[in-house]
Amino acid sequence: MRFPRAGGVLLHPTSLPGPHGIGDLGDEAHRFVDLLAEAKQHLWQVLPLGPTGFGDSPYQCFSAFAGNPFLISPDRLVGDGLLVADELAGVPTFPDGRVDFGAVIPWKEALLGQATRRFRERADGALAAAFDAFSGAQGWWLEDYALFRALKDAHGGAVWSDWPADIAGRNPDAMRRWRMKLTDAVSHHKLLQFVFFRQWDVLRRHAGDRGIRIIGDMPIFVAYDSADVWGHPELFFLDDAGKPTVVAGVPPDYFSETGQLWGNPLYRWDVMAAQGYAWWVERFRTTLALVDVVRVDHFIGFTRYWEIPVGATTAIAGRWMPGPGEQLMLALRDALDDLPIIAEDLGLVTPDVEALRDRLGLPGMRVLQFAFGGDPTDRFLPHNFEPHCVAYTGTHDNDTTLGWFQTAPDHVRRYVQRYLARDGHDVTWDLIRAAMASVADTVVIPMQDILNLDSKSRMNVPGTAEGNWSWRLRQNESNADAFGRLKEMAELYAR
Repeated sequence: MRFPRAGGVLLHPTSLPGPHGIGDLGDEAHRFVDLLAEAKQHLWQVLPLGPTGFGDSPYQCFSAFAGNPFLISPDRLVGDGLLVADELAGVPTFPDGRVDFGAVIPWKEALLGQATRRFRERADGALAAAFDAFSGAQGWWLEDYALFRALKDAHGGAVWSDWPADIAGRNPDAMRRWRMKLTDAVSHHKLLQFVFFRQWDVLRRHAGDRGIRIIGDMPIFVAYDSADVWGHPELFFLDDAGKPTVVAGVPPDYFSETGQLWGNPLYRWDVMAAQGYAWWVERFRTTLALVDVVRVDHFIGFTRYWEIPVGATTAIAGRWMPGPGEQLMLALRDALDDLPIIAEDLGLVTPDVEALRDRLGLPGMRVLQFAFGGDPTDRFLPHNFEPHCVAYTGTHDNDTTLGWFQTAPDHVRRYVQRYLARDGHDVTWDLIRAAMASVADTVVIPMQDILNLDSKSRMNVPGTAEGNWSWRLRQNESNADAFGRLKEMAELYAR
């Protein structure tokens, strides 16, 4: 589908400011929506919203359907009567400008535990009825997810394949026994999902009222240690012990000389096809109930994917395998009608990827940081854009634009200066202007670039397991002058 000409900002909710150590869905999120609207922006792009596991990465979640409980606003829990103000009085001193997950997680888990206990003890009738309605509507994924999380807690956080064989293999008697044994823990995780979806719905409605559409993000693969793989092992390449036989990644590219070894289990597309791609239909349906547009991460994987043998130490040893291609997308279109999708078509794009994207009428991505190698026909240069695309200065996987320019080779820096006819002293905003002035229907700028921050504010370094996802706005860092410039460009270039 074609999107209207518009601009927006990339900022994950964990990066919002606030007193509780991590951004959440409370007042600061609502203020950010208002800030976007005042700056004449019409899009807010976020990263995946699921409950994070290994490395705190939003691309390695415990579920493809659940929300991240650590995004729940404690202040709004007070408003619901699930916490009292005094319980927020002892907030630890968290660092300013980054999320210290090691400190935040235990503190917030204790707070959320208190909230769900109070709910079970004395939730008012309307709130209890709303929870019952949510549980009924979402039970098809919620039951497995809540039991999965309760089982992980009961087994010290162990990967599901290391649990006792009967429950790891979902023996019906074991499932019944554990569900009874862990009744309160299962209820706790269900309630957290209810609260997350409730707070997110309020935020999304506020965004809609201010003319802001939310762009979500869907990783093509799911984490091995997830309710999805435990609940549907038949959909993945696993051995008799439930361990992956092959895993996902990408070959060497401009992010890494040895490729990226993601380690996610790979889909059995033949089994999914025989089921009419029902799991994928529900995944898209659930995601599109949360956001207005979905950026499909690694869209290339629908045409072909990089299969890496288990035990490989890098991604170099992989091989290309065919994906479901148009068959999956037609099944989605038949079930869902509209497909408001952005195809993340970065990396080794081949003609079959472009053909599938174009047949489906999906916009691809254009990232300016990839543009300045010296080839005037490069598809990432603005003069080669087509209107039906989404332009970025950089993504969550890139350095900030200032950091990129400061460390770029001399020939790249010179090409940037020649192309933009600028001396480079304000290079971040030079690239923002180039994107905003382009014919691209959609432009999304990372918040770090709006604030002209350097490499210390980078969100993620692909191929590294530690130190990522922690960048956060400092209190009052939403610079009014920067958003004034953004507003001026939105008006100047009809966004």
